[in-house]
Amino acid sequence: MSPPDHNPGVVLPPPPLAAASAGPVPLERWLAVAALLPALIFLAVVLAPPLNHDVAAILDFTQRWMAGEALYREILDVNPPLIFVLTRGVLALGGALGLAPITTVLTAVLTLCAASLALIHRLRRGLPEGPIEARCLTFALPLIMVAAGYDFAQREHLMIVLALPYLFLAVRRVDGLWTERWLVLTVALLAATGFVLKPHFLAVPALIEGYLLWRRGWRASLADPVPWTIAGVALAYLGAIVLFFPDYIEFLLPLAMAYYLPTTPLSEVIFNERMAPVLVVMLPAAVVALRGKRGLAPMLALTGIGALAAAIAQQRGWTYHVLPIRLMAGLLFVLLIARWLDYGLPAGRRWRVAPRVAVLATLALGLHNVNGSEAPWRELNFARSWTGVISDVLARVAPGGRVLVLSPDIDPVYPALNYANARSTLPTMNLWLFQAFYSRCLADGTRYRTPEAMGADERWFHDRVVRDFTTRPPEILMVARHIWIPHCGGQFSILEYFERHTGFAATFRRYRLVADFPSYRIFRRED
Repeated sequence: MSPPDHNPGVVLPPPPLAAASAGPVPLERWLAVAALLPALIFLAVVLAPPLNHDVAAILDFTQRWMAGEALYREILDVNPPLIFVLTRGVLALGGALGLAPITTVLTAVLTLCAASLALIHRLRRGLPEGPIEARCLTFALPLIMVAAGYDFAQREHLMIVLALPYLFLAVRRVDGLWTERWLVLTVALLAATGFVLKPHFLAVPALIEGYLLWRRGWRASLADPVPWTIAGVALAYLGAIVLFFPDYIEFLLPLAMAYYLPTTPLSEVIFNERMAPVLVVMLPAAVVALRGKRGLAPMLALTGIGALAAAIAQQRGWTYHVLPIRLMAGLLFVLLIARWLDYGLPAGRRWRVAPRVAVLATLALGLHNVNGSEAPWRELNFARSWTGVISDVLARVAPGGRVLVLSPDIDPVYPALNYANARSTLPTMNLWLFQAFYSRCLADGTRYRTPEAMGADERWFHDRVVRDFTTRPPEILMVARHIWIPHCGGQFSILEYFERHTGFAATFRRYRLVADFPSYRIFRRED
């Protein structure tokens, strides 16, 4: 007997993988494998080196924090503390299990993806999904979890993984469907954790909760524990920063406000080669979804818009800032096409074509997430990349050693250090502070400030690097050839800058050049 006709008032559960079909069962299974194939390919990609450079840098800083260096006082980064706290907890657990740090991080995030999918599976029970929509979601959601590719485990990726169950819960809330209280609170707490990773992410729940307020009215929203849970977590986190990380407020934030805030024009953030193609897909799909006012589509649209607001607020337009918009745009487009087919095809035919549409949907979604991204090209070329080459050199000349990296780059310094089991000694992840100190030519025409002419922040940075280098010389010194500082009558040499200090110059004479690349020189200490 054919399943009942699908319409907005009928609640259909997602069909099982072997749903009734006109074709033979083996064909059904082959179609299921084909629909899963893009997710399996992306899974292989995220497990292959290299680890994302920002994820690797946070991993390195967390290890230094665990080794005794004071976070936000001896090691400085603009990221709020939650990502370091979470990484520290994960590393402690991985260490107890005997896992290597990179393996620990990847395993933890993949476990989080699996937990998110399990929550979504439970939340989808009783939601109004047609057979094609249900089938496409069943296979598209695992792909979304790993489609970040090279940006896997970035905070934007973690936010989406933690937020997706919250979006399905929002569908249940707007439709007035009963949900177990433990499930509601679990999903709300996980989503809140993802949203507070960066303050910009709070734009997403603000839009979702505003939408639910508009749809349900004040009475239902005030009685709902979800927005109060998210607000409570955000306020508790802010209080925890003040209590347990006062250096972030008192020392790091003033530095960030003075030297780190971006100035990229809005036009360059939106109309670059990464953001613009995604918006071409996202914005029209969002208009269609919000006009429909039903199911998951409006939630995906609002999440994409919130992610766009977060990207604009950060004023960078980097690949991982675009990532959540790209993921939501692709999933939303697939969902809208599936719903259109569910409404347009006869009831019996929907069930027959659903497995084939799911294959096409996941293939299209996979191609959408490859286009304009860095995966799988970084993974395929890892051995020949500067990250691979430098990590091989470091692993050969000083495995597990300490490295002073004088470079404006995060990539390829990270994850090259991580793969060599080496540890940075620079107080920052790169020379972002240093670039700010010399963003303009000096008024007196000199190339470098004398120690007496330095401001308090530059003097602190200078003295800290010199002190660490002279009192406990690292095994390796790695120097970038280009610091990306204005020319000002002559190229800025970071070595020349520090060698003006007699102690630094004397210590540097103990080092021998072991690798000379177009972008980097690597020196090893000769004892």
